[in-house]
Amino acid sequence: MKVAFIVTRSDPIGGSQIHIRDLSQALLTQGNDVTVLTGAEGTFTRQLTERGVPWAVISHMSRTISGIDDCRAFFEVRRALKAMRPDLVSAHCAKAGCLGRVAASSLGLPVIYTPHYWSFTEGVPRKSALLYRWGERFLTPFGARIITVCEFDRQLAIRQRVASRGKLVTVHNGMPDVPPEFRAKPERSPVLLTMVARFEPQKDHASLLHALARLKQLPWQLDLIGEGPLLGRTQTLVSELGVADRVRFLGQRSDVPARLAESQVYVLSSNWEGFPRSILEAMRAGLPVVASDVAGVSESVEDGVTGFVVPRGDRETWRHRLEQLLTDPALRARLGTSGRVRYEQRFTFERTLEQTLAVYRQVLLERRGLGPARARMGAASSPDAEVITWRQ
Repeated sequence: MKVAFIVTRSDPIGGSQIHIRDLSQALLTQGNDVTVLTGAEGTFTRQLTERGVPWAVISHMSRTISGIDDCRAFFEVRRALKAMRPDLVSAHCAKAGCLGRVAASSLGLPVIYTPHYWSFTEGVPRKSALLYRWGERFLTPFGARIITVCEFDRQLAIRQRVASRGKLVTVHNGMPDVPPEFRAKPERSPVLLTMVARFEPQKDHASLLHALARLKQLPWQLDLIGEGPLLGRTQTLVSELGVADRVRFLGQRSDVPARLAESQVYVLSSNWEGFPRSILEAMRAGLPVVASDVAGVSESVEDGVTGFVVPRGDRETWRHRLEQLLTDPALRARLGTSGRVRYEQRFTFERTLEQTLAVYRQVLLERRGLGPARARMGAASSPDAEVITWRQ
């Protein structure tokens, strides 16, 4: 089986890159042929190289919209796919999803699109959301399936008439496990809170910081991991709130599991999301999670059981939930333990891999004329299974 993955950027590395990195490595381990196409070199391509995953650069592909460069990127993608002739194309995020779907379709190649979050989701500025929704509706016929990373996104696409129910399938993100030494001890004091997020409009560092500034009487420390265009503004806000001695800006890190193991609480304040991987990393470490209740967050964080979900931008609720955790070590331990159990039951990488491969098989079987009903039975139960060279 030959698969081509397409993603827009390689640096900084985010959820979509991690998803492709882990999935492509697993496919290679099973004996399949995989190549990743991405815009420019960076942290992502270095990690692919370390794992033995072949990759190639689409030099004109970037996040910004540019008519000339986007046209050039389209033809680059098309040439690369024409030379590779993959059995399946897997395109990720909006820009690569657009170029990849159209290029693959023009060559008669089956393509699956994974948006990771919809660019028209709740919290995105209204004008931008409208334009992206129209764009996604136009592009839907160019793909065989759309994999959403949470059920919220699937239902949103149905409500907004972006795609039919039959074309949409939910496969929750999953994370590989870590050794026991990367398990946290949330009952320890004083409390170290950690947030892993880019400093950009999608995230809402301000609500978290304002809430913590009202809890100066309690002992706490906050580590902010990430980079981005709003870093300077956030650093200024920290100084204005008088908590500069409590907040550390750690930049982009490659040792996030180790940083989480030293923490007692994980926080993620956002304006919009899809299904954040950083929350799964925190649950995997056994940490209680406090996160904004946007998109699919409540599908991972069970309110009052594994942590707390907070209405978007609600600084008072943020303050209240943080105060509860800062003052109650037993509560932190109980929520963290429940989070670890929930990760093991629902959000392992093995579960994500199995469900993703099931979608791949279904698309390929339908491609060979078996039809949706028989394709759902899977390759193993089909008398025509031998036409697909799928190694596991």
